[in-house]
Amino acid sequence: MTRVVVIGDVGGCAGELTRVLEPLIGAPDTVVVQVGDLVDRGPDTPGVLRLVSERLHGDAPRWIQLIGNHESPYLGAEPFWPEPLDDADAALLRRWWLTERLRVAAAIRTAEGEEFLLTHAGLTVAAWRELGEPVTAATAADLLNTRPESLLWSYGGPLWAEAAQVYGSWLDDRETMPFSQAHGHSTVVSYPHRSWLCEERIRVRSTADWDARRTVTRLTGGCFVAVDPKHGRTGADRWAPWVLEDAEVLC
Repeated sequence: MTRVVVIGDVGGCAGELTRVLEPLIGAPDTVVVQVGDLVDRGPDTPGVLRLVSERLHGDAPRWIQLIGNHESPYLGAEPFWPEPLDDADAALLRRWWLTERLRVAAAIRTAEGEEFLLTHAGLTVAAWRELGEPVTAATAADLLNTRPESLLWSYGGPLWAEAAQVYGSWLDDRETMPFSQAHGHSTVVSYPHRSWLCEERIRVRSTADWDARRTVTRLTGGCFVAVDPKHGRTGADRWAPWVLEDAEVLC
């Protein structure tokens, strides 16, 4: 069994990433899953990419890197951020994509036996159906890692969907979730104001860890864990990755 550490969006905040990585360097039986959006917004995108490159080529902890919407313009999607990466950083992302060091999804099983699909933004009911309605998180991850373009570059897909949109799609459809999900990209709260930014039917199903900057929303059949700490341009003053002891990486 493994300790799995799930790190939310970094957004160019190398100092914040360094702080949570330092205790993990050389840690055996540890796997880090970073859910994308390494780049843009913060003060040191090149520093973030250097840190992740070292881990992708290092020994411990093992590193699984997912793609976020902010990486997507360099890999096939339309540009949208007004401050493009320099040529070297853009080339590094393309190299990771071509060598499959960048993935779309991962799947884990907790010590309690709960399966989680990990993507950047989460899987709506419509996206799940487009995948063929997989019944396990591992199958969903395998299918997403074939890089279905109709989903990847779509604004309703697993790189772009908003948290309230994802959760609401399962509530609207009254579909039982076949597995739980963890994602970055967006959340249903404002951490600085400790307030909720969602409709009441989502609010009553949700809890927030304000210090760790993480929310859990429980629906029929599973839950959503949102791990984007919303660093902004300067970095969150307090946050923590999501740590699962005695977990298993399925794919």
